[in-house]
Amino acid sequence: MFKKIVVIVVIMFTLNSCVSKKLYQELEGKYSNLRSSNSDLIKEKDDLLASKKALEETLNKLKSEYANLSTQKEILDNNLASLQNKYKNLEESYTILSTQSSKKLAEQAAKNQQLLLELETKERKMALESARLEELQKELSKRSEQINELQSLIDAKEAQMQQLKNAISKALHNFEGKGLTVVHKNGKIYVSMENKLLFDSGSWAVGSEGKKAVEQLASVLAENNDIHMLIEGHTDNDPYASAVLLDNWDLSVKRATAIVRILKDKGVNPTQITAAGRGEFVPVDTNKTIEGKAKNRRIEIILAPNFDEISKLLNE
Repeated sequence: MFKKIVVIVVIMFTLNSCVSKKLYQELEGKYSNLRSSNSDLIKEKDDLLASKKALEETLNKLKSEYANLSTQKEILDNNLASLQNKYKNLEESYTILSTQSSKKLAEQAAKNQQLLLELETKERKMALESARLEELQKELSKRSEQINELQSLIDAKEAQMQQLKNAISKALHNFEGKGLTVVHKNGKIYVSMENKLLFDSGSWAVGSEGKKAVEQLASVLAENNDIHMLIEGHTDNDPYASAVLLDNWDLSVKRATAIVRILKDKGVNPTQITAAGRGEFVPVDTNKTIEGKAKNRRIEIILAPNFDEISKLLNE
């Protein structure tokens, strides 16, 4: 009987080991995708800011060119008025000189003809400049509208994230001082929960108090269908291994997915959520003190706005 029990234990241990390796490989693949997605979001934001700056530079250049053309048009208007006045005077002179010799009349006629040619040339040039000025004005208006629309979208996203941050802070106010912080920076919201609020040492099962905090957070997130959620698990650098998990990286992933499942069960759209494990590799404090280790053992929920609408505008 004892031998049979030993055999069964060995088989179960072997199966658990296989499952752990397979799970680790799957989670490692998901984490790679997550890092790529996160990098794309950061690059997308940087590209949007660069596009906005380029549009503003183009707008300033168009304004400067428009001012120069307006000045040139004013000069041409003055020149035209002056030529018209000269032409009138010449016509009067021509009438007076009509009684003079044919030679003088021919000279005066030649001058009049030259003035007419100059006048026509100036008028054609002014017409061309006016047409160009009109086109630049249209382009200037178009660029201004595009920049204003882009700024409005960016401002709306920023306002949306600030409202979301306020709603989260309000929902979780009863957990202040218990290892939970909510920060709005770089257009994103960072909700950080220390493990003392969520997990027992070495465990990925969420405790009752931590579950309550996550559920209260889910009640807010479930109402926001236009944000991306990245759930990151973090550990300190104390070595970890068990019959199920290989190391801290495995543990951080399990803790992240535990939070994801609570969010999903409370109505958060799973297509908005990504789970990741960072292990001990992204500490926020030193691992040389007990306090520092406690801060490093955490779950970070990073909320980012959806920039699809802004990208569409820039690609038009």
